[in-house]
Amino acid sequence: MNLLLDTHVFLWLQTAPERLGPQLRLVQDAATGLLVSAASSWEIAIKYRLGRLPLPEPPEHYVPSRLRAVGAEPLAIEHAHALAVSSLPPLHRDPFDRLLIAQARHLGIPIMTADQQITRYPVEVIDLMRDA
Repeated sequence: MNLLLDTHVFLWLQTAPERLGPQLRLVQDAATGLLVSAASSWEIAIKYRLGRLPLPEPPEHYVPSRLRAVGAEPLAIEHAHALAVSSLPPLHRDPFDRLLIAQARHLGIPIMTADQQITRYPVEVIDLMRDA
């Protein structure tokens, strides 16, 4: 099974994997393909630059090295993903999360998140808050 990680889930894997609770087993399962969207890299880079996300090294080094460390594959943003955002109901204002939702829907894969707003969308969610 492939699984799209929300940005905070990707970051938690680096610093506080226990926050994933029992779902950590799913992430660590060799049969689970982990995907991290370019939207997450974009979000990390912006928040780092604004001083809202401290990292031990600049994001251009941090993200690729941590992708390798957790065995995740990068997921590119395609035009179809970006355009699919227009069909989403206006339940969530975060543009990064809206793009992640569109990608998960377009690819037909679940998204792992603790963001309760995402659970309101017609997308398969592995809800860390519910499953905790």
